[in-house]
Amino acid sequence: MYINKVILFGNLTRDPELKALPSGMNVVNFSIATNRVFRDRDGKKQEQTEFHNIVVFGRQADTVAQYMKKGSPVFIEGRLQTRSWEKDGQKHYRTEVVADRVQFGPKGGGSAKRGGETETETGGGSGIEYPKEDINPDDIPF
Repeated sequence: MYINKVILFGNLTRDPELKALPSGMNVVNFSIATNRVFRDRDGKKQEQTEFHNIVVFGRQADTVAQYMKKGSPVFIEGRLQTRSWEKDGQKHYRTEVVADRVQFGPKGGGSAKRGGETETETGGGSGIEYPKEDINPDDIPF
């Protein structure tokens, strides 16, 4: 069995471009940037940025075009695909990620207000309110 699976989390580097195929199905193209932080041989911290071309079809394409913009964080699951075409007698190639699943990332930088509290006060914006007192392990029923 062969596997062609890509999982990426990054930020859009440009606004999505929505187009309609001759069949009437919508397609959106955009690119995202991902960063990798590592230490080189001398122990110095280095950062490397990669850029990925993303293609989304159908209803998800409409949603991406409507709500996403340059700088938006996004989680992508999909597969790699390489297209080729000829222009002016020269062959061109483009490798892109065809997204099966697109999830929007968190908005803001962690200080968004919600009901007078910041996200960090309510547990990092997860929607779960944790008790402020310590939990005693003897009180857990299992």
